[in-house]
Parts: sequence; structure tokens; C-alpha cells
Amino acid sequence: MKKVAITGGTGVIGEKLSALLIKKGYEVIWISRSKNAQNPYPTFLWTELNTCLKDVEYVIHLAGAGIVDKAWTDERKKTILSSRTDTAQQIFEYCKKENHQLKAFISSSAIGYYGIITSDKIYEEDDAPGNDFLADTCVQWEASVDQFETLDIRTVKIRTGIVLSTDGGALVEIAKPIKNNFGAAIGSGKQFIAWIHVKDLCNMYIHAIENENMHGAFNAVAPEHKSNQEFTKAVALQLKKILWLPNVPAFVLKLMLGKRAQLVLEGSRVSASKILKSGFQFNYPKLNEALQELYPKK
Repeated sequence: MKKVAITGGTGVIGEKLSALLIKKGYEVIWISRSKNAQNPYPTFLWTELNTCLKDVEYVIHLAGAGIVDKAWTDERKKTILSSRTDTAQQIFEYCKKENHQLKAFISSSAIGYYGIITSDKIYEEDDAPGNDFLADTCVQWEASVDQFETLDIRTVKIRTGIVLSTDGGALVEIAKPIKNNFGAAIGSGKQFIAWIHVKDLCNMYIHAIENENMHGAFNAVAPEHKSNQEFTKAVALQLKKILWLPNVPAFVLKLMLGKRAQLVLEGSRVSASKILKSGFQFNYPKLNEALQELYPKK
């Protein structure tokens, strides 16, 4: 039985991915900052790598402090970065010193790699990184992954878009005011939302484990491009609600969120071509299909 270690397993993605891996016959363990008796999988602390990594063949690195949770103070920015890079470094140091069985180190990253901007360009994996905080974070994050190549360990970086789930994240926040009849698009509404259904994302990680030809960066976004205006309308339609309010002005978001407002006020299209060429098949390539599964009509 192949063994997979997941960092950040207690999040929405980690829990769903763990369940899918178990169904496919994998053994799953979690590496976490703390142990909880309620965790459904064997959980090890970061100080226990010598114990838990001996027979692990694949690491899926999802650990990282929330990007939108708190204001981007200098201290918070350091935490956002270090919670991703320092943990990868710990596993790398273990692999350098110990006899390991690790075949692949598969890490989350973000489409923020390309910068938080709105443009006509459709971004692909070989495009240059942006020049803002999130892009810089992604560059250093991915560099902490790339070092595993020096140990002949295959690396995959999953540059993730907005993950659609009813268990948490952006979709829940978008749907909440719509359900209460106060929904509206944001800013100009012309900025794009590069999205992916949580089940497709989890299957993409499994695809990365099982497809030994996968190497390097892959965009984890659905093939269909939607603007913020189109996305908001689609959610309202699925929830059988009417959008009657004007768009939320940009200055309101900036007052509420500070620099984090960029995350919702800007957005470009991101290509899914590379992951499709690898043989991956989306279950939810279109937004209406994804929303129908997440919010089935009664």
C-alpha cells in the first residue's frame, strides 16, 4: 500500500483529498502543528519527521497560513511565507540526512504567482512571475519545492485558483449575501475569477501522484473563464436569487480589506492547457456544472 503524508491536512482540501486517497487504496498520514484526538488519520508533529516519513512515498504539501484571513502587516506577510517555506525546508533537511523512500514532493502554490492584476493576457505556466507581495511569496514558496530536485525527488507545483466548496472559502463568502438578497458583483465586475471545483483539485493531486511524467508547475483552474460579474450572476441563478444592487464600489473594499482588496478587485484569465495535455480530465469544466453539484436545486 502506497503511503502519502499530507501537511495542512485539516483544511477543506486536505480532508477531501485524504478521503479520496483512502478510497483509492492509499495509506494517509497527516503532519501537523498539533495533535487532535478527533483527527480521522494518524497525525504526527513536525518534530516527529524521523518517525513518520520513513516509509512515505509521496508528500502533498498543503500547509500555510491563510492569505486572506488577516491584514497584511509586515509580521503577517512573514508568517504567510514562512509557514510554507520553512515546513518544506524541514522535510528537505530530513530527506538530505536520512534514507528515505520519497518519490515525489507535490506542493500547492497559487495563481497569484502571475501577479494580482487584470489584463487581456491568458497566463500560462512558463510566464514570468508578477512583482507584488503574493507573486514574491509564490516564487519563494516554489523555490522551497524545487530544491527537492537536487535529491532526485520529482516535484510538482499546483498553482491553485479560487477553490469552489460549500465547506469554506471564497464561494461561501460570495454566496452568503446572495442568499440574503444583498448580492452584487465587485468593483468593475470585469476582473476574472480563475476557479476550480474542490473535487477536481483533489483529483489533480492524485493525478500528480500517479502520473510520473508530471513535473514542474501546473495551473489548477477550470478551462472556462468567467468575469466577476458573470460568476456572481451564475451563483445567483443557481440559488434562484435576483441581483438588484449595484456593484460594490472598489473604495468600499479597500476601506474594509486594505491591500487584500486587490485579491477580489483584480484578476486575469489563467490557462488550463498544460494540465489537460497531461491527461487530466475535469469533472466540472464549466461553472454551471460546478455550481449545480455544489448547490443542487431542490
